[in-house]
Amino acid sequence: MQALYTATATAIGGRSGSIKSSDGVLDHKLAYPKELGGPGGAATNPEQLFAAGYAACFENALLRVARERKQPIRESSVTAHVAIGRNDKGFFELAVELEISVPDHDHGEIEQLARIAHEEVCPYSRATRGNIEVKLRVV
Repeated sequence: MQALYTATATAIGGRSGSIKSSDGVLDHKLAYPKELGGPGGAATNPEQLFAAGYAACFENALLRVARERKQPIRESSVTAHVAIGRNDKGFFELAVELEISVPDHDHGEIEQLARIAHEEVCPYSRATRGNIEVKLRVV
């Protein structure tokens, strides 16, 4: 792969610490969610960050596929639901559901475009394939 861009971020203190990007744009405190036994509160967590990145990347892939197929989308959103839980061996594992909304478009058409975006275009989808469950849901 020829790298076109490299994002760099540093975590200090694990899930109860902080994260900061090399350019300082991303600078957040981290906290365990209450659901995982932590304090929750006004801090983010790795699952939220992963959800945000995946949602943005997938929507861009969807828009690209639609544009290339001469079916442009004017309004859309992708919401990524990232779940964390224990597998049958007791290890933590992630699962993702991508909720895709494209008002005023045929549901079947968007399902097809989303499937192509997932299978061929989105780097997050390709990176997670075979590693975690990812479901697509057009709403």
